[in-house]
Amino acid sequence: MHTSDSATATHCPYCALQCGMNLRPEPGGAGVTVEERADFPVNRGALCGKGRTAPAVLSSRVRLTEPLVRTHAGRLEPATWEEALDAVAEGLARTRRSYGADAVGVFGGGGLTNEKAYALGKFARIALRTSQIDYNGRFCMSSAAAAHQRAFGLDRGLPFPLEDIPRTGCVILVGSNPADTMPPALRFFRELRENGGTLIVVDPRRTRTAEQADLHLAPRPGTDLALALGLLHLVVAGGHTDEEFIAERTTGWEEARAGAMAHWPELVERITGVPVPKLREAVRLFCEPESAMVLTARGPEQQSKGTDTVGAWINLCLATGRAGRPLSGYGCLTGQGNGQGGREHGQKADQLPGYRKLTDPAARAHVAGVWGIDPDDLPGPGRSAYELLDALGSDVKALLLMGSNPVVSAPRAAHVEERIRSLDFLAVADVVLSETAALADVVLPVTQWAEETGTTTNLEGRVLLRRRALTPPPGVRSDLEVLHGLATRLGMPKAFPTDPEEVFEELRRASAGGPADYSGITYARIEAEQGVFWPCPAPPRTGDPDTREPAPAEPQALPASADPRPEPQPHPGTPRLFLDRFATEDGRARFVPVTHRDAAEVPDAEYPLLLTTGRVVAQYQSGAQTRRVDELNAAAPGPFVELHPRLAARIGAVDGAPLAVTSRRGRAVAPARITDSIRADTVFMPFHWPGEGRANTLTNPALDPISRMPEFKVCAVRVEPA
Repeated sequence: MHTSDSATATHCPYCALQCGMNLRPEPGGAGVTVEERADFPVNRGALCGKGRTAPAVLSSRVRLTEPLVRTHAGRLEPATWEEALDAVAEGLARTRRSYGADAVGVFGGGGLTNEKAYALGKFARIALRTSQIDYNGRFCMSSAAAAHQRAFGLDRGLPFPLEDIPRTGCVILVGSNPADTMPPALRFFRELRENGGTLIVVDPRRTRTAEQADLHLAPRPGTDLALALGLLHLVVAGGHTDEEFIAERTTGWEEARAGAMAHWPELVERITGVPVPKLREAVRLFCEPESAMVLTARGPEQQSKGTDTVGAWINLCLATGRAGRPLSGYGCLTGQGNGQGGREHGQKADQLPGYRKLTDPAARAHVAGVWGIDPDDLPGPGRSAYELLDALGSDVKALLLMGSNPVVSAPRAAHVEERIRSLDFLAVADVVLSETAALADVVLPVTQWAEETGTTTNLEGRVLLRRRALTPPPGVRSDLEVLHGLATRLGMPKAFPTDPEEVFEELRRASAGGPADYSGITYARIEAEQGVFWPCPAPPRTGDPDTREPAPAEPQALPASADPRPEPQPHPGTPRLFLDRFATEDGRARFVPVTHRDAAEVPDAEYPLLLTTGRVVAQYQSGAQTRRVDELNAAAPGPFVELHPRLAARIGAVDGAPLAVTSRRGRAVAPARITDSIRADTVFMPFHWPGEGRANTLTNPALDPISRMPEFKVCAVRVEPA
């Protein structure tokens, strides 16, 4: 493992904060040490345990260092890169010849850099000519993205920087537990309260975040939509609407108001379990200050009605004038490291680079022009993530998978594992031998965050630069090199460069003029400015048509070669969206009328309880990397089932003893963790582990009709001692 002598400024590989850090080489080239980077405004030097221990996964003891190919005997055995790439190219090409282009699927990840996400989408569409590409970010914040688009005409997780949170008057934090999921962000909420603002946390569990709130609302899982409608009802009834804002900057209020007025407080209490006095207190805290925000995360979003649920919270912001104004607005706390950028540049089933719609003829023409192909040769939209996984082995016969572990992370995971096993051919590119990679025909070992340069886009829409700090092991290649090697074998070598900055330059051109316009962003600007917020269009180039008004005639004519007009200045980036107008055609935000409906599954006599899932502070996502770090495993060694003492007494559960949780999709077993911090009608399981404690064996793949987000956050279960 080779490193340079000086520290390299970079960013954490985990969550969407993308905390700044420095990597310093250890003596003798033994590895790198993480140091604080206090100058980066998102974390100001603070790091959680995952960030501090991130270099542990760089060790050859835990990571892949050579390609693996499955032999006729059924074992994965070491192979050369040429053998491995030949096998992948032949497996994909053979499937295309036998079944057609759409029999080949591509599945990406929200942790891929912008360059890799862009190249993967391009590879699927022009090298494989398949429409069947999506990514695990569909499981992250797709409902919030869809609601953003409906209401504001543009989706960016936060329309303002994190630094605005301590300066607002009130924050309603819905279904988010940053104390566990992104600990360095907790300081912004702590500073909010120190500055005299208030924090309201909506969560069925009294999490470490909820313990710091001024008010905790604990609704039944799956009832967040009714809760938001009930609060809007009270806003209207109490005369707290901002009629001037509604008239000048929105449309659709009458229909949205009618929907809210059908959800009176007592009805909402019956649906959610939240007492009416707490509903009234929440409205008072939210409406009293001049500014306020609503921030959501996976709780309300990972539901079969997630788009409407987020829409109801956006309606609350619009009705009170808490959007499109300084220190106010709706935002989503993105989960995955590049969850924002990952969906902007083409690995999502319905999108092209720049957050363009794949069905838009102008968008197709622009991107096809950058790629040098006919727009008619671009495939149309494909299946969403779960639908793609569900089609494996039937309609989709071969799969190229990069940076995801759906055997652990997908809903109805036992079924997804069965579909993956039924494939004719599976190739996986990853840094470790994940549970999914272990099922592959070919496994390609790829570089990690500290071994490669590339950009990510954090939850604020801030485009960041990770710098290569060390040389990867000899048997490891970057994802860009993998795609180049495959494209070469498929006859398209020049279309897929391996240099990340060259890829980013192409991404800039492809995104130009799109909603997520990166054309004015360069590596040099990112480094100099601590990141650049999109949209950031490029200024007109010399020689472009000049649309400026001509200058008045001067008494003394200038030489013909002289031009008194100043050169166009670089766009500064856009830290705060919507202050002048929303991104809709008429510049107005749209209220969307919504009404409460039940989750896809509700408790009954056979499955009388509700299961909700989430994360713990020491593990991340499917745990493929964090479960290989000794310090993190010591803090969180395995799965558990959290349940209330009253429920435990009723079923005879003992703290620490095995507990079986059964849904219509399967059974999971994990130790009981008895606590009064959860509702008595609800149990909680973290989803980081495979095996018999795999929480996603139980979860429901019922999909939101708009976002195609599965209903991870609520399903009906029964619980009994194992």
